[in-house]
Amino acid sequence: MSNNQFRRGELYFVITGVANTALARRLQRHFRDNGIELTVEQWSVLVHLWKQDNVSQQELCHKTYRDKPSITRLLDNLEKMGLVERKGTPDDRRINRICLTDLARDLRDRTMALANLTLLEGLEGVPPEDIEVTRRVLTKVYENLNLVVAGN
Repeated sequence: MSNNQFRRGELYFVITGVANTALARRLQRHFRDNGIELTVEQWSVLVHLWKQDNVSQQELCHKTYRDKPSITRLLDNLEKMGLVERKGTPDDRRINRICLTDLARDLRDRTMALANLTLLEGLEGVPPEDIEVTRRVLTKVYENLNLVVAGN
């Protein structure tokens, strides 16, 4: 059997999906336990905005791998919470720029600390060399699939 074929029980996308879900659930619990009323999905949008603020809604769709209706719903809720503002652009009123509020900026360090704690809990007992191999493999899988998507 070639190295690229699946053996029964080795569905890696299922394993990574289950691990991702477990990490998200733990992070959600940490948020709740620390009085942070934010879903992991909302937080993931904020993470992208903390990296680059004042981006278009379309750019945010692309960066977060979400479709337009999903981003719209998330941004609606983040706006109601006072964490983001939509600002029209003078050149094209159809384009909304998404900007962080001070309240969102104040959440950054607290939520990132909880995310780091969650990751440390998940990686407990995993040797650093295994973490590095996993990072390289998943990065390569992403690059391979991203090239396929970009080529279509």
